[in-house]
Amino acid sequence: MVGQKKDSLLLKDIAYNQIKEHILDERFEPGRFLSERELIELLEMSKTPIKSALTRLETEGFLTVSSKQGIIINDLAIDRIIDIYDLRTALETFNIQSIVGRGLSESQTLELKDNLEATEEIVGRLNVKEFAKADHEFHLLICKFAGNQEIHRVLLNYQDHLLRITLRHLKKDPHRMKDFLQDHKNIFAALEKGSAESVDRMKEHLQASKRKLLF
Repeated sequence: MVGQKKDSLLLKDIAYNQIKEHILDERFEPGRFLSERELIELLEMSKTPIKSALTRLETEGFLTVSSKQGIIINDLAIDRIIDIYDLRTALETFNIQSIVGRGLSESQTLELKDNLEATEEIVGRLNVKEFAKADHEFHLLICKFAGNQEIHRVLLNYQDHLLRITLRHLKKDPHRMKDFLQDHKNIFAALEKGSAESVDRMKEHLQASKRKLLF
């Protein structure tokens, strides 16, 4: 009985991750209608773990389950994208300010350098999905180093929606990865020096990203 329960939990997590992955990279594009039967065939699972995954994804805002229309993939409204970027700007510039006040440790500096080196290699391959993850890791590292657990929790809660936004950015023009990487290098260079210029660089990086996505 315990083994069956464990298997059931594993299956619903697998279903959740696979459906979400399809939504993030827009294989399930916004506005698309799905049926449970389609998901059962795609995932080769029974209805129970899929229903559990759908409930979780609906709570997180990725889709809507309608008794009449079926499963509808939600889009991110323009207003919500703007709000998310403005929230990020406020929180992430605060993070930078916190670090500037005390500086980066040697281990923190190495972690950011490792991220930038890995990201540069990804840019060389123009791998949009890997870049989006490395991009968000850079921002989360800075958040972690700032040390405010509530801010870290907020940004983690938005992580998948932010990933979806970034992937949409880069599908329009994969070469934008080079610009984003250069922004990260500039932020890091200023932060490593303990310069308050890093605050302005982070603010401009996020606001420029918002403008590129919307316009």
